[in-house]
Amino acid sequence: MLANPTINGSRLRLSVAASLHSNKCKLKLSSSLLPRSYRLRKPALSFISSNSCNGKRFNSRAIAEHQVSESAASQPISVKIPVGDRHILVETGEIGRQASGSVTVTDGETIVYTTVCLADIPSEPSDFFPLSVTYQERFSAAGRTSGGFFKREGKTKDHEVLICRLIDRPLRPTMLKGFYHEIQILSWVFSYDGLHAPDSLAVTAAGIAVALSEVPNTKPIAGVRIGLVGGKFIVNPTTKEMEDSKLDMLLAGTENAILMIEGYCNFLPEETLLQAIEVGQNSVTAICKEVEALVRKCGKPKMLDAIKLPPSKLYRHVEEIAGDELQRVLQMKSKIPRRKAIASLEEKVVTILTEKGYVSKDEAAVTVDTAPVFGDEDEDEDEEVVVDGEVDEGDVHIKPTLRKSVPLLFSEVDVKLVFKEVTSKFLRKRIVKGGRRSDGRTTEGIRSISSRCGLLPRAHGSALFTRGETQSLAVVTLGDKQMGQRVDNLLGDDEVKRFYLQYSFPPSCVGEVGRIGAPSRREVGHGMLAERALELILPAEDEFPYTIRVESTITESNGSSSMASVCGGCLALQDAGVPVKCAIAGIAMGMVLDTKEFGGDGTPLILSDITGSEDACGDMDFKVAGNEDGITAFQLDIKVGGITLPVMKQALLQARDGRRAILVEMSKCSPTPSKKLSKYAPLIHVMKVRPEKINLIIGSGGKKVKSIIEESGVEAIDTQDDGVVKITAKDLSSLEKSKAIINNLIMVPTVGDIYRNCEIKSIASYGVFVEIAPGREGLCHISELTPNYLPKAEDAFKVGDRVDVKLIEINEKGNLRLSRRALLPDIDPAVPNTKQQTNNPTKETSGSQTPKGTKKVSTANKDESVVENVEQAKVENTMPKLVTKSSSAEGDSTRPGKAVKRSVITPRDGPYGNKDRPKKGSNKAVSTLSSQTQSSLVNGEAKIG
Repeated sequence: MLANPTINGSRLRLSVAASLHSNKCKLKLSSSLLPRSYRLRKPALSFISSNSCNGKRFNSRAIAEHQVSESAASQPISVKIPVGDRHILVETGEIGRQASGSVTVTDGETIVYTTVCLADIPSEPSDFFPLSVTYQERFSAAGRTSGGFFKREGKTKDHEVLICRLIDRPLRPTMLKGFYHEIQILSWVFSYDGLHAPDSLAVTAAGIAVALSEVPNTKPIAGVRIGLVGGKFIVNPTTKEMEDSKLDMLLAGTENAILMIEGYCNFLPEETLLQAIEVGQNSVTAICKEVEALVRKCGKPKMLDAIKLPPSKLYRHVEEIAGDELQRVLQMKSKIPRRKAIASLEEKVVTILTEKGYVSKDEAAVTVDTAPVFGDEDEDEDEEVVVDGEVDEGDVHIKPTLRKSVPLLFSEVDVKLVFKEVTSKFLRKRIVKGGRRSDGRTTEGIRSISSRCGLLPRAHGSALFTRGETQSLAVVTLGDKQMGQRVDNLLGDDEVKRFYLQYSFPPSCVGEVGRIGAPSRREVGHGMLAERALELILPAEDEFPYTIRVESTITESNGSSSMASVCGGCLALQDAGVPVKCAIAGIAMGMVLDTKEFGGDGTPLILSDITGSEDACGDMDFKVAGNEDGITAFQLDIKVGGITLPVMKQALLQARDGRRAILVEMSKCSPTPSKKLSKYAPLIHVMKVRPEKINLIIGSGGKKVKSIIEESGVEAIDTQDDGVVKITAKDLSSLEKSKAIINNLIMVPTVGDIYRNCEIKSIASYGVFVEIAPGREGLCHISELTPNYLPKAEDAFKVGDRVDVKLIEINEKGNLRLSRRALLPDIDPAVPNTKQQTNNPTKETSGSQTPKGTKKVSTANKDESVVENVEQAKVENTMPKLVTKSSSAEGDSTRPGKAVKRSVITPRDGPYGNKDRPKKGSNKAVSTLSSQTQSSLVNGEAKIG
């Protein structure tokens, strides 16, 4: 009956749209074939033709005849999927049953729960697919509670943002165009064992949840991590295995194609990366096959009937209107004029197709299949439709006449979507057919590069890197451990990053007006990529104990700004005096996959150093960073169905040639990097003391270390349990003062040592307590104060008086016993002296005339002497002086008592050099060398490469 439908003997034209999961059909009747008796209101006719109401599209979810029964859907289903050397457990149907799709994925004792939901009413059509991803690590997963005031998780952390991007990037290329229902993917870590990382599980869980849901997509996806330990590739390695891994790569894709790669490695060659990608792709293929079997078992029907694409003839109309002008505009080399010309052309096309109407050239003389207009009838009244050549019974015969073509009108959104696709098509056609890109380069050409260092005088290091119309201003700041970035993780370890890079992309860099606020997800992702690329060239903390912060501000952008941050950051590190291992560079690669469409041979075309338009209109964005021989970081995003290993190999080898060319241009930087510490950079002095002496430096509740900082004027003193002490200061004088205080604190007293000019801290009935060094006190018994009997110590001494004492005993508890009487002239400590001594402890007989038989206070062998001079500077008079028979400090590699001269290199442009450094006084200070204390000053020229 429906094979040849007619009404009143006239044949009808039918348009049948059938859903894939439903046998329901929609019939569209041409208005020119309806009899006059069929009276339809315009809104109803409009609804049939365009599925719109009141100008807003809407659609309801598809209801298929072959839906899974409620009893089957309510039954939990679980399946074990082999991944590497173990299995992951996938469960669905028990938790989150009201979501469109929900799964829990378990690896060991790590459990990730993911849901997929979509809006009932579609949003306005746009060229950006309405997909959002949120990933959260619950502290309860590791048996912890948030340390904040509200005791609950707050805003998304940076590493959670990075995992959100890992989930979003492989899913987006699999979504079908024309689907405008908003999709939300939520992922939580409900349990974490500290051994099995949740990020790769989250990617796989999201891929499975989308595959089980109603969201229409091409194929299921899965993700795995690949490590390289001992020359062997490991799929989904544990956190302990990753500690020894030379590779950290996360790969996602479908059964037969790669969609996303993000990885970091220690200068691995391209061949090794290709092997790792092959191992990862094989694992992803195995997972996707198991997921497809699960989808056939319990998956929901896809909402294919909700897909709304622009009319196919609209593409032809846009090409007719703007084709010739588009070809001319795309040849403009400068970004801003080209962008403005394309925007003006788009406005022209939109005006014609949405307001004025367009008559196609080949349809100008043909009757258009639209609703005819009869006379001047009111549009709100019912309209009678008369089929051409037919008469209604009882009416006057009307002779049919040919009507003029009615201009076609389309929605503005459809026109803009089509115009963007046509622009992309023309750009790709120019590259493939013409062999030239918009700026005139070949496929392997690199844009012009210039760079300069030291443009910011007060910054510790700075560099301006320019590549074409992309420009990055990189600034390096050096500091101590307190400047490190603290990272809160599930395990609760106090992780502090000593190196971090912060990427900023203001709207001004593309000549636009936009919001300025917290960093976007894109900024966080690009910053982490550049950070991980540069991290491997930094020196070890023992060699360079600074915390390093790099800021990359994009001042101009036309593609590959993250790789410009790598190049600029490397130059800025060298300018700051950081002794980097080598120089590295980054490059972004693009691709045109289907070249047959534009007259090519079908071979994918790889583009080096892509611009913004080539990124937007191309099929791939592949960023690679490293030196001439190895790779440190790489990131791949695919915008089509995926790429194969041969294409990956071609892209990696072409990227290596591009990096080498960029490194050559970076070596021509003018002015060149300083490779010295700035005079404005802080000085860091590293000391090594016995671990048991650390508490002496810290003091009770940190009081002692705070007093040292206040007294010496240094910025910070950082102590570690292994005995490492780091002193951070702005100038050399405060640094030396804090060193002297700490050396006195940690010295090991020896019986026989003599301490000069020591302050009496307190007085007791049995004697006085004398401070021989900051924080070190000993008891001078009342019998050791004077040669004669002294009933009360207060009679001869008071708090604050300064005396010379000698260490005569150290008991088993470490308490010090001192004697003043032993240093008095003509007095034998073993025989009491009947002469009354003066009460003034500040008068020293050793500094005046020395009677016969009295030896000068000096302790030395012939070749091991420490000279004492009582004419000290006023500042040094306040410090206790030690004169010993032999070196009593903690052991050093030098001989005891032998003076050691340490060379200290001053910063560049410092106030003085080694020869011109002013001395504290013309006399030598009395001191002892700490034999166990090893120290070094980090400063001076850095060796690069």
